[in-house]
Amino acid sequence: MYSDPKGGDKAPSSCSANHDFEKEEREPGGLPNWVQFPQTLPLLDSLHWQKQARAPVSESARFDEHIRRFIRENTQVCGDQSLTPEIKLRLFTPSCRFWRESPDLWPFGDPYWALYWPGGQALCRFLLDSPAECRGKAVLDVGSGCGAAAIAARLCGASRVVANDTDPVAGVAVRMNCELNGVEPPVCVTDNLIGSEPEDFQVILLGDMFYDDALAASLHSWLDRCIKSQGTKVLIGDPGRTQFEDFSSTNVLRRLAQFELPESVREENYGLSCSSVWRYHPEL
Repeated sequence: MYSDPKGGDKAPSSCSANHDFEKEEREPGGLPNWVQFPQTLPLLDSLHWQKQARAPVSESARFDEHIRRFIRENTQVCGDQSLTPEIKLRLFTPSCRFWRESPDLWPFGDPYWALYWPGGQALCRFLLDSPAECRGKAVLDVGSGCGAAAIAARLCGASRVVANDTDPVAGVAVRMNCELNGVEPPVCVTDNLIGSEPEDFQVILLGDMFYDDALAASLHSWLDRCIKSQGTKVLIGDPGRTQFEDFSSTNVLRRLAQFELPESVREENYGLSCSSVWRYHPEL
């Protein structure tokens, strides 16, 4: 068994490379130090973030520029080693300071936005290969992180894109990554939309969101409501985490594509060798 960076123990599946997951020492490469620790969703629960949400425009702009500078100084522009070399992203790499630093030194919520997770890579590859999935449609990217799926939706010609992540720093990273790729930034929403009243989105995208049992259960309920009330198409990217494999064993999912992960992505994700895209379509 090994501890997946987004939570949950996972036995190596047919989609995993032959790898010793019980080693106490992390091999060279792998994920940055902060993902070796128990993780929680980054929520807007600090007074600092609450004050920023109410800040005057000028103060908010200064704060935004501070975050932009911090991201520029602590990430690198990446792309060629992923499933989607046509998308450039500011990410952590082994040469970045916070890849090695103690998690206690990180000044914000857990930076999920600083990694291009394998489920998100598969989802973006699928969209770019099948642009009709988003063309002319209203798209919601839930747990948007670095914004890759939102960018892919823009590149496919989506008429409206909303990126939802409860970490405000992720919203800044999404806008910066959109600028890198020459696409219009999506509307960035930091409220937790999971469980909210379904809106008129034609497509909902979820990459690497099934990493916690409670979160997975709440997603099932909310997605069912979205599909029942709005007829929303739900597309999910996941490399085979335990919480998702339990879900995928039911008859509510249809696999649309499976992709072999590049070698560098395998090394960063404990030997996982492939990632899939599914359509969630329960009988309601």
